[in-house]
Amino acid sequence: FFSCHAGAPCYHLMAHTKIRDGEERLIAVIGDEDTVTGFLLGGIGDCDPRKNATNFLMVDKKTSLAEIENTFKSFTTRHDIAIILINQSIAEDIRYLLNDYNQTIPTVLEIPSKDMPYDTAKDTVLRKVKQQLGES
Repeated sequence: FFSCHAGAPCYHLMAHTKIRDGEERLIAVIGDEDTVTGFLLGGIGDCDPRKNATNFLMVDKKTSLAEIENTFKSFTTRHDIAIILINQSIAEDIRYLLNDYNQTIPTVLEIPSKDMPYDTAKDTVLRKVKQQLGES
């Protein structure tokens, strides 16, 4: 699949999103194997061998909480990312970071996983919208 090590092949299947300023930006994914694989097959994958950076993190039982936190923080500060998709089950592990995150771009969207249903009551974005509408 993807390898971002010097001298190794790096496949670009970039699916860019254009935003208001006309600049093209990426969609990033933090998810389980099925979710990330599905989005990669859909063409969102990108890697930059110069920075050893990708726009996805495949989370499994061996993935540390620190790695998830660092990836989320990295994605939220990258100027080439417009949207961050994260499985809600993984978002629960870093809920404190999502609650503190208040930028518009990149937008963080929680998505369901195959093994866990989506719960609107836990979604940070929906909670913030309800607060703005006075429905909390």
